[in-house]
Amino acid sequence: MTTEIDIDRFARHLVLKEIGGPGQQALARAHVAIVGAGGLGAPAALYLAAAGVGTISLIDADTVTVDNLQRQIIFRTRHIGSAKAKTGARELRALNPGSRVRAVVKALDSENAKRLIGKADLVLDGCDNYETRYAVNAACLAGSKPLVSGAVGRWDGQVSLFNARPDAPCYRCWVPQTPPDGETCEQVGVVGALTGVVGSIMAMEAIKHICGAGRTLDGRIHLFDGLSMESRAVTLDKDPACPACGG
Repeated sequence: MTTEIDIDRFARHLVLKEIGGPGQQALARAHVAIVGAGGLGAPAALYLAAAGVGTISLIDADTVTVDNLQRQIIFRTRHIGSAKAKTGARELRALNPGSRVRAVVKALDSENAKRLIGKADLVLDGCDNYETRYAVNAACLAGSKPLVSGAVGRWDGQVSLFNARPDAPCYRCWVPQTPPDGETCEQVGVVGALTGVVGSIMAMEAIKHICGAGRTLDGRIHLFDGLSMESRAVTLDKDPACPACGG
């Protein structure tokens, strides 16, 4: 992957002192794996491709259904029935032909997570079930890969950056066990625009981490309430008793 900068395409990045030429080159060198091409993965993937991330692995085993279109903005009605990863990859390449996009039409689990994430420098997890979240977290821990994790439900969302340093908290420091009342968006619903907000924050955290810009959500959980339009961040420390990274 070349790191030659398209000055016209990335002009708005190049004038930012926090990105500039070095940051844009870092984005071009970066390989980001996105687990889930749904409500969170779709906007995150679009913004990362638009930002000039050099390599994107889009991991999703599902096909597009009509109820996805309320929030998964990478897809169109004509895409119903097609593989999300392949269709999403085509849309990302159309947005930025300079990004190399790898479509992975597989369900990530504890057995294949390390292989599917592969050589990615950074992982974004936008899936909607705890089993997959735990598998992604374990693979990131094993490969010393930072993990941007997002979740949504109803009108509420959350984002954090895990595993960003050796003594950083991991996802299971935050959610050590599957909550007994854990529910999916299919069960409780979600306002479509919320996934755009949270997915965009995930992309923002990825860009900041890659470019070394500002203060990331390392060690903090960003909580967003769409009904009140209030946000807050809570501090999260590494848990010595964490079932994934403790002890």
